[in-house]
This record gives sequence, structure tokens and C-alpha cells, in this order.
Amino acid sequence: MNLPDIRNDNVAWFLDSAAVVQETAEQIMKDFAMFGITITFSGNTDQAYRELHEQLVDQIRHLLANDYQRLLSVLYQVDITQREITQAGLDLPDYNEMEVLAHQIIVRDLKKVLTRRYFKSQG
Repeated sequence: MNLPDIRNDNVAWFLDSAAVVQETAEQIMKDFAMFGITITFSGNTDQAYRELHEQLVDQIRHLLANDYQRLLSVLYQVDITQREITQAGLDLPDYNEMEVLAHQIIVRDLKKVLTRRYFKSQG
């Protein structure tokens, strides 16, 4: 098993496993809960990306308007770089700034899940 090569154009492919989707949703919920922000997941793996993306966009919109510092703290916790945000903006020209950030949060937490799974399978 190789480390996964997750790009903005292949995220859906990695979200084909219910277990991976659930773990990714749990990681997102955990990252946001650290800052008192509730993200929920219904468990519907077919709609997971849209469900999580919409909630993240709403939270990002709220934080941009009311608590920019907390938004920066969340992004730091999730570990998203400016370079990744810029690249996602180029890869996803139909997404606005908040949608790009929400997408990158999902991508980054998916990478965390897949990386943990990779190293667990090696040991």
C-alpha cells in the first residue's frame, strides 16, 4: 500500500469507503469541537461530502464575519497551508473563497485519515 495521492480532482474516489467517510467526518467534528464549533454527520455516506461541505461553508461564513481569529486557529489546527488554499482556488474555479476553504478542510482531514490507515497497515 502506497501513501495516497489526494488531489482536488480525485477526493470523491477516496470517499468510496463508508469507514473512511465516517473517520473523515469524525476528524472534522473533532477539529472543530476544539474551538467550540459543532459539525454533525448524519452517517449518510452517499451525501457526506455535500453535507459536511455545506456545514463547513456556513461555519466559515460565520467565522469570517464574527471571529476571524478563531477561523485562523481552526485552519491552523487542521493544518492547511496558504499554498494549498491557493492551489484549490485554481483547481476549483467555480468555488468561492468559503467553498474552497471548506473543501480544503475535508481534503486535509481525509489525508489525515488515510495517512493513519497507511501507517497502521505497515505496522
